Amino acid sequence: MTDAAPRRDTFAALRFRDFRLLIVGRFIAQLGEMMVTVAIGWELYQRTRDPFLLGVVGLVQVVPVILLALPGGYVADRYNRRWVTGISQAVLVACSVGLALVSSASGPLWMIFALLAVIGTARAFNNPAEGALTPQTVEPAYYGNAATWSSIVWQVSAISGPAVGGLIIAATNATMVYVVNALAGMVLIVTLMLLKTRQVDYGETAEPPLKSLETGLRFLRGKQILLGAITLDMFAVLFGSAVALLPIYATDILKVDATGLGLMRTAPSIGALVMALTLARLGPIPRSGWVLLLAVAGFGVATIIFGISTNFWLSLLMLALTGALDNISVVVRSTLFMTTVPDEMRGRVGAVNWIFIGISNEMGSFQSGVAAALLGPVWAVVSGGIASIIVVGLVARFAPDLRKMGQLVR
Repeated sequence: MTDAAPRRDTFAALRFRDFRLLIVGRFIAQLGEMMVTVAIGWELYQRTRDPFLLGVVGLVQVVPVILLALPGGYVADRYNRRWVTGISQAVLVACSVGLALVSSASGPLWMIFALLAVIGTARAFNNPAEGALTPQTVEPAYYGNAATWSSIVWQVSAISGPAVGGLIIAATNATMVYVVNALAGMVLIVTLMLLKTRQVDYGETAEPPLKSLETGLRFLRGKQILLGAITLDMFAVLFGSAVALLPIYATDILKVDATGLGLMRTAPSIGALVMALTLARLGPIPRSGWVLLLAVAGFGVATIIFGISTNFWLSLLMLALTGALDNISVVVRSTLFMTTVPDEMRGRVGAVNWIFIGISNEMGSFQSGVAAALLGPVWAVVSGGIASIIVVGLVARFAPDLRKMGQLVR
């Protein structure tokens, strides 16, 4: 493989067969996952009107990720990543079928949360393995372009999923959403089996599990720029995420129905998609460290405005802006991961990354639910945006290498 890209090519990564197959499968599976996110929140809030339970949805999924992601990363580095991802997806399909059965029978809430916990367990093994597949499908010169297109595909699915999920719920019920998600997961399993990429076999030279995990953590500690970027994103989203409270905003503050909720869930992804397409067109980000810091600060400001808004369209605009600014962080972090981590460690280092992401997203949802129950939804969102801005200031002060980070590869 060559390390030098011959010329700027917006569609460079898409010219690789395995990469195309992988992102097509991801798109369909992620589409289903985004639909389920809307269905779970809507069903629980309609049945209970309890904002705390919306936070518990995130908690029961993130705890298995925190506990099992490191073993999942070891498995991703030790065994065939296609098979690890495929088996994990099969478990996710079974859980979606279980959610459909519980929903159709109006079963007890504890069964829903138990299935969500199993979903979190499967993702602890799926995410490191699936994330480590991307660098195996393109040449190193196009890692940045692959990260951008992966983000684009994710955002397209995130745009389509909530909107379609809201429409399906309005036309039928949440049960049908879970059925569609099960079918989507099966499509990803098929595309994984079609990949021709081969993982390096480390065989008997592989380290014992505990030693292997220690090696991966030691490697990440030595990459201060990558660790700083991950930490910045984690704390900003942990405090600034308002996603878990969108059912409350839709129902009680903005007075919209399930379709409006779907549009609100879609808005951040619309902004992120626009930003991702812009980045794919423009190429590498100059002075990426400062751009990253300013983007996360802007994320906090947009979150504050959303929190105090009572106008549906202004709220949509601010949600779109949070998505656009967050996408800059996603692309920078993903490119850093692919360019700085050797293949034999991508599962373990990726597992740490997924722990940070899980803490920021799911624990952020839990934090939002608790704050809303104690302080009310508006103050929960506003205070979270303020905390995000404070985090940016602290990282800028204590991570000088991140501030100095320049242009990354394609």
